[in-house]
Amino acid sequence: MAYQDSLRYKTKLFLKVNYISSVICILFSIICYLILQIKSVIPSTLIIYSVLNLLNILFFLKNKKITLTYNIATILTLIATVIITLYSGGINSPFIFMFGLIVFSSYLSTKINGKIYLYTILSITTIIFIENILSLSIFKNEVPENSKNWFSFISILFSIYILGGVFAKNNLRNQEYLYFSKIKIEKDLAKKNTLIKEIHHRVKNNLQTVSSLLSLQARNIKDTEVKTMIKSSQNRVNSMAMVHEMLYMREDLSKIEYKSYVEELSDYLVRSIKGTDNGIKVDIDIIDINLGIDTAIPLGLLINEAITNSLKYGIKENNGGEISISLKKETDDDYVLNIGDNGEGYPESITPKTSKSLGLKLIYNLTRQLKGSILKDATKKGTNYIITFKEIGQTFQPAQVQ
Repeated sequence: MAYQDSLRYKTKLFLKVNYISSVICILFSIICYLILQIKSVIPSTLIIYSVLNLLNILFFLKNKKITLTYNIATILTLIATVIITLYSGGINSPFIFMFGLIVFSSYLSTKINGKIYLYTILSITTIIFIENILSLSIFKNEVPENSKNWFSFISILFSIYILGGVFAKNNLRNQEYLYFSKIKIEKDLAKKNTLIKEIHHRVKNNLQTVSSLLSLQARNIKDTEVKTMIKSSQNRVNSMAMVHEMLYMREDLSKIEYKSYVEELSDYLVRSIKGTDNGIKVDIDIIDINLGIDTAIPLGLLINEAITNSLKYGIKENNGGEISISLKKETDDDYVLNIGDNGEGYPESITPKTSKSLGLKLIYNLTRQLKGSILKDATKKGTNYIITFKEIGQTFQPAQVQ
């Protein structure tokens, strides 16, 4: 959108400059011929330039090839300026200031064009200076002595009007447009961020409602196994709700600070499963990282299952036990999660395929969702996993103004 606006502005400015230049050159040629008594090359050059310039504009209106049309116009202007400068006093000609306008306009198109025409015009100006210093007299000054002041006056007015009345005026108008456009974009982005925060807030509330419904459902069930299953589902829902709550609380709506999330999640799970009076220690060693929602939720569910399994099957007593969670970054997108406990552990014969535990199956499935791999660490007491995974690409980018 910004590129299209810039192209539209440059095209409009280009057409305006060329229309005005053509009209002024025609008037200038008439003044030169009828009033200033300049009868040969200069007025002819001005007329030919005006006609070719208008034909070039018609070519653009038909074909819409702005780059080609611009380069033709610039080359025509450069040739006409060189001829008129050479036949009106060379390095002392007031028309030489048109070279500066050509450089200025070329930089408005692209930086590369600006550099090309800058060094070209510097070279041409140097050649004109050398021709003047060596008094080669190749080009005759057509401006009569009594018309030099008027020729200088009109040439300078021409340059000032094009530079100030056209370029500067339109550039100021464009800057004002960009300024107000930026303000509008900032307001729109602020509304968008507010809306996204509200969405996260509502998702969190809806998930907490689901959690409350599961809790109510569990109260009326006598079967301990079913009750435990519902409680596990409730914990999974709460682990997702925490992600949305943290996104709602942050300025950056695309990522959450993961260490605080794991601390809150682990504290909730220990209290939920083991009660408030327990001797379980949770050792958390997580680097200062922010993860996007596409990674945070499956990773949070994985950690939820690992901690839940540790509390239910690994650490069976409340008088001790330790859960360790370590998250390190290997490369830009690769992470290593070490998670486990010092409890009883389970035999090697139990695998996700043979186990009846949904939690164990989820740990392995969520690892695959994170494009990772999982190893059971047999060197440590209890159940411990080494999980490598990648950060999943973001589906949403934060709204920002540069």
